[in-house]
Amino acid sequence: MPKPALDQPAPGGIGFFEKWLSVWVALCIAVGIALGAAAPALFQAVAALEIASVNLVVAVLIWAMVYPMMVNVDFASLGAVGRRPKGLIVTVVVNWVIKPFTMAGLAVLFFEVVFADWIEPADAEQYIAGLIILGAAPCTAMVFVWSQMTKGDPNYTLVQVSVNDIIMVFAFAPIVALLLGVTDLVVPWSTLLLSVVLYVVIPLAAGALTRKALTSGGGGAAVEHFTRKVKPVSVIGLLATVVLLFGFQGTTILSQPGVIAMIAAPLILQSYGIFAIAYGAAWAWRTPFNVAAPCALIGTSNFFELAVAVAISLFGLNSGAALATVVGVLVEVPVMLSLVAFANHTRHWFPAAK
Repeated sequence: MPKPALDQPAPGGIGFFEKWLSVWVALCIAVGIALGAAAPALFQAVAALEIASVNLVVAVLIWAMVYPMMVNVDFASLGAVGRRPKGLIVTVVVNWVIKPFTMAGLAVLFFEVVFADWIEPADAEQYIAGLIILGAAPCTAMVFVWSQMTKGDPNYTLVQVSVNDIIMVFAFAPIVALLLGVTDLVVPWSTLLLSVVLYVVIPLAAGALTRKALTSGGGGAAVEHFTRKVKPVSVIGLLATVVLLFGFQGTTILSQPGVIAMIAAPLILQSYGIFAIAYGAAWAWRTPFNVAAPCALIGTSNFFELAVAVAISLFGLNSGAALATVVGVLVEVPVMLSLVAFANHTRHWFPAAK
């Protein structure tokens, strides 16, 4: 099956599940809190199922979320990016040079200064840690949805995601360790590295092997068919993880409902700020819109599946760090939809694709 042209716009738009993701997550939050209050022993039993700081139940759910998206990573497409490097350069710089550090700065500002009178110092450290982990994990899956909604170049988006995943293997753990160290939190390197291997390296390798087997038998159509078939498993993994996390956090949330809004504040500011930086850089560099919009949206979105898994491994299922990463899911979708709408209304600011 022939590959699509490099500048071919992505067909379709956002699916029903993605469009209402915030609603599903909100419902799962409510279910998790209710179950946590009604059956605390059940969640304690789940928490006890761990090996080497890795909770087995959560690990299975995270793999269910991450593996399907890794099948979409096409390493063969990397060779084509040299003809149009601008969008990739913006993506890499924003994701790895700017975003983790601005998120860490905002987290410290909000929880050690702005909200200092309302948050216990130990809780503040946890929320800061969760936000740092989230900010250092660039988006892998949902970015394809945002790219479709702006009629972005599908192959270029795939290249950007592939490059991000490769960099993540080597850069995620050192950046997280550095920034957590700045906040005076002790970082267990062995646990952090184990998390990267479990939730990035292994799924990425499995996805590459699966993609190779599928393309050799049926080309790109076989890959698309496979990912469409396994998508429900990914969705179930996401929602079940949210239920688990909020089941463990139920008592905290019911006693301190304002904590969700406090965590959301720096996340929202970070999202709009990072988009402005990436979108502005792409505009100044005269990048075509079908590359500029996805590259800005990639920088804004987060790989929350990885962030959740790492936060749980480092700090535990019922930690404030884990809670902060899940709040990121709730905040991200409506924010990203607003940015997609803004990008589509400012399409005329950019040159057409060449």
